[in-house]
Amino acid sequence: MTSLYGIVGNQLRPATRRALTKESLIEDWLAADPRLAGLDAMIIGRQVPTDHGKFIDLLALDATGVLIIIELKKDRTPREIVAQVLDYASWVRTLTTPEIYERAEKFLNKRLVTAFREKFGEAIPDRLNATHSMLIVASELDPASRRIVEYLSEEYGVAINTVFFNVFEANGQEWLTTDFLLDQEEVEERSERKVRAPWSGYFFANAGLNESRTWEDYRKYGFIAAGGGEFYSGRLGQLSVGDEVFVFDKGNGYIGYGVVTVEKTLAADFQTPDGPLLEQPLIGQNLGHDADNPELAEYVIGIDWKHTVDRSQGKWFKGAFANQNIVCKLRDQATVDFLVQEFGVVSKKLEPDRIGSST
Repeated sequence: MTSLYGIVGNQLRPATRRALTKESLIEDWLAADPRLAGLDAMIIGRQVPTDHGKFIDLLALDATGVLIIIELKKDRTPREIVAQVLDYASWVRTLTTPEIYERAEKFLNKRLVTAFREKFGEAIPDRLNATHSMLIVASELDPASRRIVEYLSEEYGVAINTVFFNVFEANGQEWLTTDFLLDQEEVEERSERKVRAPWSGYFFANAGLNESRTWEDYRKYGFIAAGGGEFYSGRLGQLSVGDEVFVFDKGNGYIGYGVVTVEKTLAADFQTPDGPLLEQPLIGQNLGHDADNPELAEYVIGIDWKHTVDRSQGKWFKGAFANQNIVCKLRDQATVDFLVQEFGVVSKKLEPDRIGSST
């Protein structure tokens, strides 16, 4: 149960939790920014008509081409909404790539390839809807419906979850908080194990280079970084000491291979051989931003670089794996074979998935 407290002087004052009465607004907010529900995705349809005479509240597409059904509970009973979203999924799974293009472009009023690149900064996958997922938006679910969602996900690897939107009120102000019924990364992991190739044993990591994070600093001081919120930095927590990582630079290709030496830590606490990272003559500007705010601060992973190249010399071939996630498992064997050769890596055997990691 989520709780919220205000700090008044030296005292904590609990905010009052009340029923979610603005579900129409929630749909508007999600349509404008799916990150509100923890999704890095673009909305490609709203009130999408199905062949069964029903309408999906929101239909989204992520950077890997997965379709996401987002359905608000509204005035339906909890059991009705679970059955409804499963019915929608039975229809969504039949959508072909051309059909998705047609529906999305009518909604977006622009070419899907253009909208996709504007959103994710990369080319749209050739095939869309290789798999799909379901997200129920509610203020609460009855125990039976919770058990059904948990059973489908945990026992059968169905990509279904519930995000709870809680409204709190105190002193005339309102706050909205969100939390998931199930750990979303584990939901993705269980689902993806059913449809994706075995894990190669290597990890993919986005360099995320910008004014604060430079490849020169990464190479010199042995790290990669992510920040600006748990949505971005949280996935660094998937990496453990000894993990082998290929680092990707959007627009250039793969630029480095290394082994993790230090697990996720605040940039302000990371030590280089010459002392604290933030005391070094970094090229990146303001890597120490929001150092007093653990939610927004930069986090780093220590890397022992085995082979790196300049950004302009990035390794790439048409069809190579790329992903919007900060960290994920490399499963595409063609990409692995290519990288192992290009970076002079001794190939490792396929490894079983690590529970709790995500692709």
